[in-house]
Amino acid sequence: MLPSLMLPIDIFLLMEDTFDVRDVSGEARILFDQMAAQNYEGASIFWVRRLAAFDGEEAAIKHWQLKRDGKKRGIVEVLTHDS
Repeated sequence: MLPSLMLPIDIFLLMEDTFDVRDVSGEARILFDQMAAQNYEGASIFWVRRLAAFDGEEAAIKHWQLKRDGKKRGIVEVLTHDS
């Protein structure tokens, strides 16, 4: 669990179109239940499949980068490559 002194964090996951959340088990399953992730990890986690990223991947990232007040939040991109 994240210490309470840490700043809140939003996590946006862009999953492959073939991703099926029903295949996720154990602790990783918490990441795909927004309320459980918020309570357990202290993070707001949002996810979509690439197909659902309206106007494409870059547009989805730009949309999630904007805060409600119109200012930009920092984004860290983490890429994984299956071997």
